[in-house]
Amino acid sequence: MPTPPRSPVRPQRPPRPSPARRPVRRSDGRPVRPVRRRRPRWAMRALTTVSVVVLASAGIGHAVLSSLDADIARVDPFKDMKNRPEGGHGMNLLMVGTDGREKITEADRRKYRLGGAPCHCTDTVMIVHISEDRERASIVSLPRDSYAEAPAHTDEVTGRRHAPHPLKLNAAYAEGGPTLTVRTVENMTHVKIDHYMEVDFTSFMKTVDVLGGVRICTAQPLKDRYTGLDLAAGPHVLGGGQALQYVRSRHTDGSSDLGRMKRQQRFLASLVSQATSSGVLLNPMRFRDVTRAVLGSVRADKGFGTDELLDLGRAMRNFSPSSSEFTTVPIGQMAYAVKGIGSTLKWDEPKARKLFQELREDKPLAAPRAPRPGAVRVAVAPQRIRVQIENGTSTTGLGKRVDGALAATGFRTTGRPTTAHDPTVRRTVVAYDPRWDRSAKSLAAALPGAALRAVPGQGPLLKVTAGADFKRVTRVRAEDPAQGESGVVTGDQVVCP
Repeated sequence: MPTPPRSPVRPQRPPRPSPARRPVRRSDGRPVRPVRRRRPRWAMRALTTVSVVVLASAGIGHAVLSSLDADIARVDPFKDMKNRPEGGHGMNLLMVGTDGREKITEADRRKYRLGGAPCHCTDTVMIVHISEDRERASIVSLPRDSYAEAPAHTDEVTGRRHAPHPLKLNAAYAEGGPTLTVRTVENMTHVKIDHYMEVDFTSFMKTVDVLGGVRICTAQPLKDRYTGLDLAAGPHVLGGGQALQYVRSRHTDGSSDLGRMKRQQRFLASLVSQATSSGVLLNPMRFRDVTRAVLGSVRADKGFGTDELLDLGRAMRNFSPSSSEFTTVPIGQMAYAVKGIGSTLKWDEPKARKLFQELREDKPLAAPRAPRPGAVRVAVAPQRIRVQIENGTSTTGLGKRVDGALAATGFRTTGRPTTAHDPTVRRTVVAYDPRWDRSAKSLAAALPGAALRAVPGQGPLLKVTAGADFKRVTRVRAEDPAQGESGVVTGDQVVCP
């Protein structure tokens, strides 16, 4: 049966979805469900998915998409680009979030601490890869302070010619706009960027509010005096302003930008989960409000139009949190000092090369997960905790048994258990330096009944003295799965239970 023609654009009256309207179908007979566009950056990646799913689920047609397409501001980030990487399988979108705040009210600026002049740089940079089979979205966060090599280019403002030089990744936008940003990312990753999008603070806040807020969960209290974020441990429904504080905060703990990116990923997964499981996707009026909120601040390349939106809609028609996977480019050296630039993050080149090769080859980044029934959630991943085992009893081989059981659960044991001076220990003890108290609590959760003993100055190596009460090791896993060795999580792993 031939494919019905797409509905024409009617600029004066955007058509409404109608139950009687025949759906557009592909040549293989599958229905084409349109999609919406998303906002680059934390929200942007979520918005990408949200908008797309909205269109796909609501059955909005080609004519409506054409109308929305006209509302998007256009840029040409690929102008005069040469010697680009070869295209791979699937589609790669470079999503950037800028710190634009011109449309935010003075009251909201004070309330959410958005004062100060914007740096006109990229606050967030992500590569969103849509697999060729349109069944998976892989999102790779590129830290804004990444050490980067800018290629030779001409300054868009002064016309001055610049030779290749080092800089922080987020400075590429301030120096050469979208074009230099795309060129720098391609040079670093060897991934060809097919499309480009950018979004600012305003669109993010409006979109979250239109959706009625987004539910997030945190195992630890979060407080950042710079952004004003102040959340107790537990579940919260965040409105647009609070959500912006949540995804911008860098000073809630010692993880700085890397911790912030993980929170962004958690937020985006929650936003996708809410949008795909709520009636907003089936309500044309709410869909309209969402699209208006998003499109008001989005800029995209000229090639990303109606057909691409439709293609993205087909990709996302069955989208769910488990369809998405998130990771951050592996970091080899923190605080990598560069003269004239300051402290940067140096990528782990072998691991980063492997990651981007998998992206080019359209392979899933997350390894298949084996079910781990009964695993207890802890604050720190076992893979990050170093442990020395002592046998505090006269039972031969107990130390080796405890060492092996903890290692099988993921803890970094020394593999060389020792014998304690006192062979009459009745209760298992975890000795720890108070600076590593969260690691100690996570280890104690794997040893039911174990006592905690603070030893100032002991250092990062935790010590377990196995007592006569030892029976077994309980399997544990990190509250934040991204703490694991691979650093790749799927959306369903990070949303609220």
